[in-house]
Amino acid sequence: MCGLCGMLGGEAHWTDAGTPASEDQHAQVRRRERQLRVACLNRVLRAFACTVSDWQSHAYLISTFTGKTEIVENLTQLWPAVERLSGRRVDPLAADLLDRLRQAS
Repeated sequence: MCGLCGMLGGEAHWTDAGTPASEDQHAQVRRRERQLRVACLNRVLRAFACTVSDWQSHAYLISTFTGKTEIVENLTQLWPAVERLSGRRVDPLAADLLDRLRQAS
């Protein structure tokens, strides 16, 4: 997807819904939740030689350690993009991956 499409995007994904609050509080909570989500995703994606970053609070930028990059709108699109970029099947709930994450924490 091009950068402009990523910014205009469709409806928000349920993971970006946030909590009810005033508009200012909502924006702060949403940014904080997104930062925590990106940090957690990066722990998982390290196993697939990928990283993810927040792009303008509208999309996610996925990159491999070798520099291949893709922009996705939400977490639903993230996992297939990681598979395309890494060339590996991705199962974030695989037992061996969960064991490694538990040991690292």
